[in-house]
Amino acid sequence: MKTYSAKPSEIERKWHLIDATDLVLGRAAVEAAVLLRGKRKTTYSPNLDCGDHVVVINAEKIHLTGNKFENKRYYRHTGHPGGIKETSPRKILEGKFPERVFIKAVERMISRNPLGREQLRKLHVYAGPEHPHAGQSPVTSDFGSKKRQNKKSEV
Repeated sequence: MKTYSAKPSEIERKWHLIDATDLVLGRAAVEAAVLLRGKRKTTYSPNLDCGDHVVVINAEKIHLTGNKFENKRYYRHTGHPGGIKETSPRKILEGKFPERVFIKAVERMISRNPLGREQLRKLHVYAGPEHPHAGQSPVTSDFGSKKRQNKKSEV
């Protein structure tokens, strides 16, 4: 018996909708990364982009556990000597593009090569509840109710 290997023409893509309101950032990002890679499909192949499209809404209402909201740091470098810049999730979420926290979390969970960049192009993140992908009729993924750790604890 031969091992099945999917061909690019046989890959079927679906659309998933994740509402990030009160979801824990890391757990929501893992769910999005798994859907983008297509690892839950029976036709998964690590050398092909067989993942689905993921639409994330309300990314500005994401929750970080512990002291990460204040103490976590994102670093980038300008390329000039002494050009390291740092910021925190608080500054990003209160700034102009709050969806970048979610995008960066998913980006760091996907491989850093041409295949990973192709998979990341299927991630659509929006800060508010509106999105232009209603025509694709995305399936709502309610993974926040699967485990109590997936949502912000009500203290």
